[in-house]
Amino acid sequence: MIKHLLVKLRPWWFPAGALALFEVYARGIGNSSDAIAPPSAALAGFASAVVDGSLLGATAFTLGSAALGLLLAAVLGITAGIALGLSPRATRMSFLSIEIFRPIPSVALIPLAMLMFGFGLKMEFSIVAFACFWPLLLLSQAAVQQVEPRLLEVSRMLRLTPMQRASKIILPAITPRLFVALRLGVAVALVVAVTVEIAANPYGMGYAMMIAQQSLNPGLMLAWLLWISVVGFVINAGALLLERRVTHLMGHVI
Repeated sequence: MIKHLLVKLRPWWFPAGALALFEVYARGIGNSSDAIAPPSAALAGFASAVVDGSLLGATAFTLGSAALGLLLAAVLGITAGIALGLSPRATRMSFLSIEIFRPIPSVALIPLAMLMFGFGLKMEFSIVAFACFWPLLLLSQAAVQQVEPRLLEVSRMLRLTPMQRASKIILPAITPRLFVALRLGVAVALVVAVTVEIAANPYGMGYAMMIAQQSLNPGLMLAWLLWISVVGFVINAGALLLERRVTHLMGHVI
């Protein structure tokens, strides 16, 4: 029983050891540093953020912005990716435009988004949507182009409409690759949302971390940093679980 428990806890050995070493190191220089705090101070800062309600409010804003941006990017990016994947002519016509706009760093749009929307939710989720749109578009297009050509020939023989072809042939065939694209989009959405908050938007987890840094409260700053990493881990695990469930269900349907 004990041996089985130790095996299950094996992935946590290194993180726990690293935190213990950092605790000892930070406590050794704690009196002479305003930039480093031990994990125990981060835990106290986390507890204070929970008690005063800032943790829930900031987390909800960041996740809401990231989710709205990812949703908009998924609808537009996957739709456009399927259309381009099915039409070589459209791919050739749009190639130059995509290659011009795709390399633009999403954070470079912060000044423009601020002029258009001001501070707040609209500004943040518009930048998240721009950042997530391109990988979803390109990965969806590549997935459609790898669909078995015979499936498309069957859809033409059956005289399916473009909508029927997309729903009955294309989407079931590319679903596993779409989930890879969505998992990438989830990671991009969270990173961009926090970056926008650190750089410009006075809301969310990124802004809370910046306020802690400017207030010379390294314990609280480290608490926010660790909390952001935990949120990202949980979201990625949830997306992976959803991918497995949907793939399993589709396998039974097929």
